[in-house]
Amino acid sequence: MIKFLDLKKINQPFEIDFKQKMEQFLEGGWYILGNEVSLFENSFAKYCGVKHCIGVGNGLDALVLILKAYIRLGKLEIRDEVIVPSNTYIATVLAILEADLVPVLVEPKLETFNINPDLIESNISVKTKAIMPVHLYGQLAEMDKINAIAEKHSLLVIEDAAQAHGAEGFRGQNSVKAYSFYPGKNLGALGDAGAITTNDDGLADVLFSLRNYGSKVKYENEIIGVNSRLDELQAAFLNVKLPALDKENNSRREIAKRYLSEIKNDKIVLPFWDNSRNHVFHLFVIRTANRNNLKEYLFENGIETMIHYPIPPHKQKALNEWNSLSFPIAEKIHEEVLSIPINGTLTETEINKIITTLNNY
Repeated sequence: MIKFLDLKKINQPFEIDFKQKMEQFLEGGWYILGNEVSLFENSFAKYCGVKHCIGVGNGLDALVLILKAYIRLGKLEIRDEVIVPSNTYIATVLAILEADLVPVLVEPKLETFNINPDLIESNISVKTKAIMPVHLYGQLAEMDKINAIAEKHSLLVIEDAAQAHGAEGFRGQNSVKAYSFYPGKNLGALGDAGAITTNDDGLADVLFSLRNYGSKVKYENEIIGVNSRLDELQAAFLNVKLPALDKENNSRREIAKRYLSEIKNDKIVLPFWDNSRNHVFHLFVIRTANRNNLKEYLFENGIETMIHYPIPPHKQKALNEWNSLSFPIAEKIHEEVLSIPINGTLTETEINKIITTLNNY
């Protein structure tokens, strides 16, 4: 069976270094916000071409804390509207709700799965204060267009980059970005972990406090904060894996090139990619009219797949006040998408089998 994602195999090359980091961690006796967190924050900020990286507990917290920091700085107010794609993992929407803001859903482009910039302006109201694009599946949203709209309407831009570690074309830019290091990500920890990157000194200052009970000095709490700190041990693991991120992303791009050029089946719609480095292929997502049939066929032929994601946010029970809303493009995507294996551990034999099996469907 070709696993969709074999995390043990992905992490195996790092095990010796992981064990060494673990021994240093145990011997050092410093478990919270220590040298490993500082090292990762500095290294990841440098990697992303920005001034600040704030390590937090997970990707959802990264988004929530950005929004709360902007509220603290007076750039957002409770019940302000935030434009967000209707096609996303629910965490993006949950973050907006958690910060007592109002999500405004905008349809994606069917080809890219990302928010359609041409539909943003018609959804801007007097209450709109921010746009939260999502770089879904590892492909950058159309940030030039989005940033131009934001500048025209004086809106904040907050990027959900949870799936786009290392995607090029937006390094060093001014908007703030939220990352997840969930184990399955291209840069994955061995547990939950997240980070925020920004060039904004004032925003970073608030975020460093917010993540740690609103405190910069122990037992001195300047603002109302939370406990969402990047774990010292997870930071150590990420420090081991960060130097290999570009290699992993390049491996995924090479596999994607083969899929895009060699999978030829009228029943399968392949994803759009312009062959630039703006896509890191966290996922390779195809579409088909009879998704469950294809998924079962692939499993019977020894290939695991996943569905990202079966239910759009506005159809989730947790958001039942939205269940009557209609976003036909997002709904079509969620009904048709199927993710096939793509990562640097796949062998040529396995890639060949995936391509041949899909062509024979």
